[in-house]
Amino acid sequence: MEHEFRITRTSREICDRFFDDYSLEQLNKVPTGFNNNLIWNIGHIIVSQQILVYNGSGLLPMVREELMGKYMRGTKPEFDLTQKEVDEIRSLLFSPVERTEQDYYKNIFTEYTERKTQLGFTLSTVEDAIAFNNYHEGIHFGMMMSLRKFL
Repeated sequence: MEHEFRITRTSREICDRFFDDYSLEQLNKVPTGFNNNLIWNIGHIIVSQQILVYNGSGLLPMVREELMGKYMRGTKPEFDLTQKEVDEIRSLLFSPVERTEQDYYKNIFTEYTERKTQLGFTLSTVEDAIAFNNYHEGIHFGMMMSLRKFL
């Protein structure tokens, strides 16, 4: 599992660079032909990891319920975020991943409710969820790479 956690940390480091490379306006911009923006994708990967790993294990996520509602699957940006809101999202890039790794090695994930993802993957264990999360983050990173070309 160390390899999976290393992949997640690297993914988050790449996402973190977007905060330095793009302005608040660019992070919020929804280009023509897209239904989301850079900051929504970052918020979405944070929330999705919590849903996949913690909710799937019957545990409470570390992310506020309000954020869960704004960035879960099926949502889209409803308004531009303030710098304070962007800073909050940035602050959540690493701490939930670090906590997940700690919790994993403390063996707190004792059960997992099997589910099939929208893409057709069956997740039967927390290990499946962690691995799938890396794949999911890769998809959204690809979307972010496309979005940035239109900023």
